[in-house]
Parts: sequence; C-alpha cells; structure tokens
Amino acid sequence: MLLEKILQSQGFGSRKYCQQLIKNGSVEIDHQVCDNPKQKIHTDQLCFQVFGEEYQYREQVYIVLNKPQDYECSHQATHHKSVFSLFPEILLHRGIQCVGRLDQDTTGMLLLTDDGQYLQALTNPRKHVPKVYHVTTADPITLDQKHALEIGVELRNEKGVFAATDVELISTHQLSMTIHQGVYHQVKRMLAAVGNKVEALHRHQVGLLELPKLAEGEWVYLTPSQKQLSQNIVVDK
Repeated sequence: MLLEKILQSQGFGSRKYCQQLIKNGSVEIDHQVCDNPKQKIHTDQLCFQVFGEEYQYREQVYIVLNKPQDYECSHQATHHKSVFSLFPEILLHRGIQCVGRLDQDTTGMLLLTDDGQYLQALTNPRKHVPKVYHVTTADPITLDQKHALEIGVELRNEKGVFAATDVELISTHQLSMTIHQGVYHQVKRMLAAVGNKVEALHRHQVGLLELPKLAEGEWVYLTPSQKQLSQNIVVDK
C-alpha cells in the first residue's frame, strides 16, 4: 500500500495532508525518515512513527472502554460529555462508532469499532449476544423478584416476554443478571416490572468477554482473541 494511503486509512487526515506530513519528514518507519508519499509499504505487522509517536497499522479497530458515568454515547451529546471526547482525533477520523449504547448514567463495558460487519453482528437482535450487568437497586431484592426476572416480564410497548438468565444475588441491594435482547432501557424496565428500581447499572460483560481491568475512562484495543470472545465465540487454546 502507498505510504500516503496508509496514513489516510489510519485517520491522520486527508490525502493531501498526509502527503504533506510525509514530504515534511514527519513520518518514520523503523526510525528512518520516509519522505516519499508514493513509497509502497507492506502493512503486515507495520509500526511507524509520526512526529516521533509510535503507531501500529490496524486495518480496522476494535476498542473496549470502561465508560464513566455522565457520558453520552453520541457524537452530538446534549446534556453531558460525549464518550468520543475520550479518544484521540485519529480514531474519530476513522469513524469509530459505539457497538450499542449505554445510558449516560450507566458505567462499564462499551465496545467501539470502525468495522460495520462487527457492529452489526453484535447489535443484530437475532444474534442474542448475552450481556452481563451488575445492578444496584433502591430496595432490597427479594427471592420473588429474582424468580420473576428469571421467568420473564412483559414490558410496555414491547412484544414478548423478557427474561434474564444467571440471576445472582450479590448482596441485599445488588444482583448480577444476563440479558439476551437489548431493547431500550431493558434492565431498568425489567426491575421496575418486578417492583424495584435501579439505582446504579454497570455492564460487566459482552458475549464471553469480561471488562478488562481499566480505570473509568480508560480504553484499550481488543486483541484478536478478545474480539472473538465479544462475539460469544469460545477460543481454542
């Protein structure tokens, strides 16, 4: 691939701007200046430097963020900050999108990507990708409420019955539950349907991928095996 196209594909800007970066001597490969925009470069395992900062070529990006509270999953956030403000400009230029959304007051695992097929695979309701939430409730959780969540509840303006699996009581006001659909405000509405109220909500897992140890607001690129786990695929060791 031409060096100018590599930079453009990685989110450094327009083709003209990338050409100028290269001609100005701002781009290095193996710490050797490359000033020819038309130079052909193999992208396999490619690492390069721009203004001395190290980058790895990625055909597509897969990211996991530990989403903080009071951030909206929108480029045009209205009442709070946007989760996209937590990322560098080159990722925004690549057009990363949230894989599903978390409410502004919900924390935890948020996946982002510029791969449309991956996004569709995880958000298509027919795929039933499981999502594990840790829930803090306003009132003590009763065994009847736990049982009702497992049997399933009806939600207003939604068709069918919505049940949770792997419902586990963590404490009197906390539980863990897995949902397989993903309709609007599903967990909050399910708790309301059994007579309780969600005070705090944290997404811990998508597919078989658990949230890595990240501080709130921190993010990392997914490894290939983590990407497979997020799609509910068991990876052979």
